[in-house]
Amino acid sequence: MQEITEQIRALADPENAKFVARLMPQIPPEQILGCRTPPLRALAKSLGTDSDAVQVFLKMLPHAYFDENQLHAFLIARIKRFDACIAAVEAFLPYVDNWATCDQLSPTVFRKEAEQLLPYIDRWIQSEHTYTVRFAVGMLMQYFLDARFDPAYPERIAAIRSDEYYINMEIAWYFATALAKQPETILPYLEARRLPEWVHKKTIRKSIESRRIPEETKTYLLTLR
Repeated sequence: MQEITEQIRALADPENAKFVARLMPQIPPEQILGCRTPPLRALAKSLGTDSDAVQVFLKMLPHAYFDENQLHAFLIARIKRFDACIAAVEAFLPYVDNWATCDQLSPTVFRKEAEQLLPYIDRWIQSEHTYTVRFAVGMLMQYFLDARFDPAYPERIAAIRSDEYYINMEIAWYFATALAKQPETILPYLEARRLPEWVHKKTIRKSIESRRIPEETKTYLLTLR
């Protein structure tokens, strides 16, 4: 593990660290090395997922640095077997402490095996951990708004009640994205004001800013604010 941490340190960028710290004020600045995403992804690719060093790194939680969490997410994304990948995700989620790591945790194998995610999503969405819930909503947004869409999924998300900004923001992203892809199902949520007020307004704002939503729909959304 120490060897991997040293490789991460070698990618440190103090100026970028200042920028990242402003985006994530909940993380102490001394825990941010400022490694940029492309070099970290390249490091994950070079390390693979099978070496003893990587296996030790994945088990050594919590990490000391935000950048270690980022690499951890990129390593998990490269695990090819669903059962091994989901086990690694479940072990890691309780330690995810920021929106960037949460949103960049996107395992390749999930694209092919999305249906197997549903029981886990059902459990994650009921978690008391902010970024576990955010991850669950993100998975439904990423994999279940097109051919796999079911009206039951927005129902589950609309039922979430939280004071957490990063959960509510993800819910707004979900409904704005879903409105572009499944307008007949999603528009009634806004017409009936079924979402919490802040989420409702943020969804409309994001929808109006979207290039995927027709102008006539945007004009109508203005009347629902």
